[in-house]
Amino acid sequence: MQGIEPTYQIYSPAAVIGLFNNALKLNATVNLIYLKGRYSYGGGKAYVNYYYDFLYSESDSTSIGVKMPGLLRSKIVNNELYTLRGFIEKRIKNSSIELVFVVDEIIAQEEKAVSEEDLKRYDLIQRKLEQGSRDLETFIRNKILQSEKVRIANVFGHNAIVQKDFYEGLDVSSKDFDIDEYTCNITSATSVSDVLSRISDTGYDVIALVRGGGDKQSFEVFNSLSLAEQFIALPSITITALGHTADETLLDKLADKRYHLPHDYGAGLHSILNKLTEEKSNSRALLIEEVRKDVSKQFVEQVTTLTGQLKKKNEEFAEAQKTFKEQVELQTKTFNAQLKVRNEEVEKLKKEISDTYGKQVQTLTEQLAKRNEDVQKLQENAAKQIQELNTHFTAQQKQRQEEMEAGRKEIAALYEKNMQSAINEKTAALQAGLDMVQQENKRLLKQVQEPKADYIRLIIAAVIALVIGFILAKTI
Repeated sequence: MQGIEPTYQIYSPAAVIGLFNNALKLNATVNLIYLKGRYSYGGGKAYVNYYYDFLYSESDSTSIGVKMPGLLRSKIVNNELYTLRGFIEKRIKNSSIELVFVVDEIIAQEEKAVSEEDLKRYDLIQRKLEQGSRDLETFIRNKILQSEKVRIANVFGHNAIVQKDFYEGLDVSSKDFDIDEYTCNITSATSVSDVLSRISDTGYDVIALVRGGGDKQSFEVFNSLSLAEQFIALPSITITALGHTADETLLDKLADKRYHLPHDYGAGLHSILNKLTEEKSNSRALLIEEVRKDVSKQFVEQVTTLTGQLKKKNEEFAEAQKTFKEQVELQTKTFNAQLKVRNEEVEKLKKEISDTYGKQVQTLTEQLAKRNEDVQKLQENAAKQIQELNTHFTAQQKQRQEEMEAGRKEIAALYEKNMQSAINEKTAALQAGLDMVQQENKRLLKQVQEPKADYIRLIIAAVIALVIGFILAKTI
C-alpha cells in the first residue's frame, strides 16, 4: 500500500512579499494623514515631476522618504519644520517593503525652534567666519613655486572605492602632491575623530574628508558638534568632498574648501596646477616679448644718445686738447724760468754747506782722535786690573789648597787617634773577660781535683769555657 504524500502551499519570494504588502492595509495607507517634521532635500533632480526627499522627526534622526510634487517643492525651504498632508505609499525593494509619504498639500510651515545645539552650530560658524577660510589655491601656488610638494591626508571609509574617482580627477597632477590615505568608519563620529587626532600633529598641509555618497541618515555624522569642534581646530587646510550636491553639512560649512564629489576634489587640485602652469607659460611669453620690446627701444635710444654724446665729447676733446697744448707751453716756460732760479739757489746753498761741513768735519775728527786715546788708556787700565785680579786669585787659590791639605792631614791624624783609642778600650774589655775566664778555669780545675766532683757540672763548665774562649778569640 502506497503512503499518502503530505500536501502544502508553496510560495515564491515575490509572492511572500506581495502577501505582506497586501496585509499592510491600515488607515494610514488608505486615507490621507498629516505628518510633521523637519524637511530635508534629497537628490537635486526631479523624476517624472517628483522630488524624493526626507522628513525627519523633531526629537531624533528618524526619517521617512517623501515624494514631493515639483510645484509644491518650490515652496519648501530646506531644514525647516512643516506639517504636510498626504498618504503612505508602499514599495517593494529587494526583500524589504519601503514606506514613502506622498505629499498632497503643505498645511503649515512652523517656525523652527532654536535649540542649544543650533546655538552651538551658530557659534562654530561664527568662529570660522572670524578665523577666515585659508585659500587652498594660493597655498598650493606658493608651495609649487617654491618647488615643494603639498602634503595631503585623505580620510576615506573602510572598503571605500571612491579613491579611484579622486585619482581620475587628479590625473597626471598626482606627481606634484604627497598624498597619504587613512581609513575609518566614516559613519561614526568617534572613528573619524580618532583618525583626525592621529594626523592633526603630523605636519600635513591639507586634511580632507572624502566620501562617495550614501543614504541621507548616515550624513548626520558630519553634523556632530564634537567632531565639528575638532575639525575647526585643525592646523591644516580642511577639505570636504562628501558626495552630496544638495545637502550641506556642518563640516561643509566649516571647511576651508568644499567639493561635492571626490572626482570634483581631484579635478579641483588638477585645475589649480593647470591654471598655474598656463599662467607661468603665458606670463613667461608675455614677459619675453615685453622685455624684447623694451630692450630694443632702450637700445635704439641709448645708441642715439651715445652718438650725440660721443660727437659732443669729440668736440670738447678737440677744444680741451688745444687749450691743454697752450697751457703746457706756458707752464714749460714758467717751469724753465723757475728751474733756473732754483739751480742758482742750489749752487749757492751747496757752497755754504761745503764750507760749514768742512769745519764740522775737522772738529769731529779732532774729537774722535781724543776719544780714541781715552779708549786706549781705558783698555790698558783694564788689562792691568785683570792681570792683578788673576794674580790675586791664584794666590788665594794656592792658600785655599794649603788650608785644605792641612785640614785633611789633621782629620787623618784625628781619625787614627780615635781608632787607637777605640782599639785600646776594646782590648781592655777583652783582657778583663779573659781574666775572668782564667779564674773560672782555675776554679773548675780545683773542683775537678776534688774527690766528690760533679762530673756533669764539670762538663758544662768546660763547654762554657770553650764557648767563651772561642768568642774571645773570634773578637780579637
